[in-house]
Formats: sequence, structure tokens, C-alpha cells
Amino acid sequence: MTRALLARFADTLTSTELHYKPIAQASAGQLKTEILSGLTVALALVPEAVAFAFVAGVHPLVGLYAAFLVGLVTALIGGRPGMISGATGALAVVMVALVAQHGVEYLFATVVLMGIIQVTAGALGWGKFIRLVPHPVMLGFVNGLAIVIFLAQLSQFQVPGTAEVSGHGASGGAWLPMTQMVPMLGLVALTMGIIWGLPKISRVVPAPLAGIAVTAAIVIGFGIDVPRVGDLASIQGGLPSFHIPAVPLTLETFEIILPYAVILAAIGLIESLLTLNLVGEMTGQKGGASQECIAQGAANTLTGFFGGMGGCAMIGQSMINVKSGGRTRIAGVAAALFLLVFILFAAPLIELIPLAALVGVMFMVVIGTFAWNSLKILTRVPKMDAFVILLVTVVTVLEDLAVAVVVGVIASALEYAWTNARRIHAKSYDTPEGAKVYQVQGPLFFGSAEGFIELFDTEKDPSLVIVDFAESRVADQSALQAIEAVAGKYEALGKRIELRHLSRDCRWLLKRSGHLIVPAEDDPDYGIAAHYGVRTGIIGGH
Repeated sequence: MTRALLARFADTLTSTELHYKPIAQASAGQLKTEILSGLTVALALVPEAVAFAFVAGVHPLVGLYAAFLVGLVTALIGGRPGMISGATGALAVVMVALVAQHGVEYLFATVVLMGIIQVTAGALGWGKFIRLVPHPVMLGFVNGLAIVIFLAQLSQFQVPGTAEVSGHGASGGAWLPMTQMVPMLGLVALTMGIIWGLPKISRVVPAPLAGIAVTAAIVIGFGIDVPRVGDLASIQGGLPSFHIPAVPLTLETFEIILPYAVILAAIGLIESLLTLNLVGEMTGQKGGASQECIAQGAANTLTGFFGGMGGCAMIGQSMINVKSGGRTRIAGVAAALFLLVFILFAAPLIELIPLAALVGVMFMVVIGTFAWNSLKILTRVPKMDAFVILLVTVVTVLEDLAVAVVVGVIASALEYAWTNARRIHAKSYDTPEGAKVYQVQGPLFFGSAEGFIELFDTEKDPSLVIVDFAESRVADQSALQAIEAVAGKYEALGKRIELRHLSRDCRWLLKRSGHLIVPAEDDPDYGIAAHYGVRTGIIGGH
């Protein structure tokens, strides 16, 4: 088993292109754009990492180390160049209970196990199942996440230390006094204006970086009294050091951390794979789902051994990177390295940056992330699709992304099953020989099995009944049971039934469940399913 997983791991890494655009082939202009984009992302990562560390109940450096390590590893070997990963609120809200009850060392052990689970999922190729997420769920995902990003910025308008920040926003804090609120709102508007207007004039410098630089220069130059990064916490620190989680290596420890690790792994992969799809649509890239799972897992396993809180893909920072021109792995690597430089050397300077500048950047991310066209199509798409969009949006805001996606997929699947269940029907006619033929149309599966049984008038039908599946498909065990139920009713009345035109995969399914396939003389391409025929002589070749 271990050898098979390692082989699959190697195949995944070698079969997927690791570089969207090799570093050696990047032009000087593109290289500058990538590095400046990375710098912009790094600046936006700082308050997010600190805030989510507070959410999880750990030291700010634990969040910053996670942003550095997870961001670096996924930038190097992730499934989609251009994506940015780091500490996220979706994971932090799950971690807080573990840290409160058992301490931060159990969190580090959980992050290691979380990474191992994610690597296993990638090695087994489970990333491909993200294809099962319907488009309405994707729309609800981006809308809900845009709202969550917006709500999370509200804590910056509250007095530092008074707001209770969660993955869904801030609550309970005291709002800034008007002497700070008014200039902060003005600075947020200035940053947003620069980001909106600069690309119309020049693209020499990424617009978000220019917005941050101009706003910071005004605040520092004029000594404007508004909250700054340093008001959240000091980001000064050293290099992350290797550290084996100080937890007992016992079954009890495993039982404590396993449930959290599974939940965190699932949330992290869902958010990462949905972000991968979204970035892929913007950059025209495909594939890489299983490789992204492996990259996220490797990053989290490493992070757990270096004192980080773990993480996953960040849609907000990914949008900043892509819209700033980041298209290769250079930008992601640069962002991680800049973040490390901030921690080691530039903390005093970074702590002077006004939060208003970073809030302005994130507000522009919200505007760019929200699928505004989904509001226009709500009245044009099927009602169930519109309902799923709204459902996933609301659940994402009220609960979390993983729950929202699962709820959306289940709702879509139930709607699909119900729609197909109503499609089952049959045309019937009598042959000159006195037999009655039922031409079944529509898929036969668990949802339509009951309707299939109701198609037949066993009491009034003649002694020979032919059920033609040329325009149907037998899909599952419930369908087989429905066929047996119909055949049993005819058998009890001493009548004979033939099943015809079953496709090859249907015959394989019947055979695997114990039903025998007997060729029919006048139906050489398909054959007849003859379970009752073998046992009682009721069904036989025609």
C-alpha cells in the first residue's frame, strides 16, 4: 500500500507541469511584475495572518510562520501557479476549540496529521472529485467568500483589542472614534481609487502596491492618527525552528487530534481546489487538482514541525496576485520570502503601514471576487440553480465553506435525481403474436425505481411481456431490484417476461449482481437478462 502511494505521488508530480512559465524564460519586465506582485501579496498577508492567529488563540508569529511556510511550499510545487496559500479564517475557527482545550502543541500535531491526510488524498487522485461541484455551487462559493472577506475587514474599523474576530467577521468591538474613523474611511477610498484608476494610466507598478505606497506615505508624512499594522501586534521574530510537537505519542492523543485533522484537511482541500478552479478560469490553466492536494499536504506537514498553524489557498490574496500580473511561481515564492524578510528585518517599517491601505486593497478584492452577473441571472436560470446559489452564499457566511459546498452539492444532486426520476416512462404496444411490448424511456436508478414498477399492468397484460431497454439504462442495485420485483409479479401470475436491448454496461452490472445473460436469437447485439428464466423457466430466449 505504501509503495503504491509513493508511486502515485511520483506520477502526480512528474505528469503535471510544475511551471506555468519557467523562471529562465521570464522576461525582465515579467520578472519585475512578478516580484512586485509578490510584495503586494506579502503586505496583504500580514494583517490576515495576525488576525487569524488571534482567532485560533495562538501567538501572531504562529500565523505568520504558517503564511510563510505554506505559501512557499505551495508556490513551488502547487497545482496552479498564481495561487497564494496561507493561514485562513476557515481553518482558524476550527482550531480555536482544540487550542482552548488542549494547547498549541496539540495544534501542531494536528496540522502534521492534517498534512499527511491531504498528501494521501492527492496520491490517491481524490482531487479529481472537485469536478462534481456544480457551477451554481461555485457561484455561491465566490459570493459567500467575498462577503466573508468584507466582514473580516470590519474589525479594522474597531479599536484594537476590543473586537472578537472570527472567520465570518468581527463582533462586539468598540468602533473607532470619529476623529479616526473619518480619516480612515477617506484613506480607504483613496486606496480604492488608486487601484481603480492607475491601470487606466500605467501598468508599470501593480495598482494595489501603488495604492498601499501612496496611502502609507501620506499617513506617515502627515502623521495622521489612524490604526496601523503595529497596533494589531508586533510581527518581529526569528527564523522558524524545527520542533517536534510536545504531545504524548499515545492512542489517546491520536483520538483527540484525528477528528480535527480530518475536518481541517477537508476544509483546506475544498477551499484550495475551488480556488484552483477559479484561478484556472482567470489564467486559462487546467488540471493540477491532485498535485495541489499533495502540495497542500506537504506544506502543512512541514508547517506543523516548524511551529505554524497550517493553512490552505487564500482566494483574496490569490485574486490580488493574479490581478497584479502574477502568473508564474515567482510571485508566490516572492510573497513568501518578502513575508520572511518582514518578520526578520523590516517589522518596524511594516508596522507603520496604515490598516486603511490594506483594507482598501481587500475591498477591491471583494468587488472583483463577487460574481455580480449571478444577480442578473437569478431570474433566468432554473429556480433550483438560483436557490443553490443563494443557499451556498448564505451558508458560507453563516457557517463555513466546507459545510456550504457539501450542502450545495447535496441539494444539486437531489434536484438532479428528482428530475431524472420523473423522466421514467414507457410506450407500449401489442405485437401481432399477442405479446405486449414496453419501450422504457429514461434512466432506471434508485430515484425512478418505484415509477418503473408502476408502469406495468401485470393483471391485464398478456402471457408474454417484452420490456425493451433500448432507450433506457439500468444504473444501480435499486434498478435491479425493481426489475426483479416486476419479473416476480409476472412469475406469480404464470406469465413470461423478456428483458431486451440492455447495453453492455447494464449486462455487466446484472452479471456482477448474480443475474445471468442469455443471448437472444433475434437480438444478437444485446442479449436477454434471464435470472428468473434460469430458475423457473419464465424468462428465456426469444
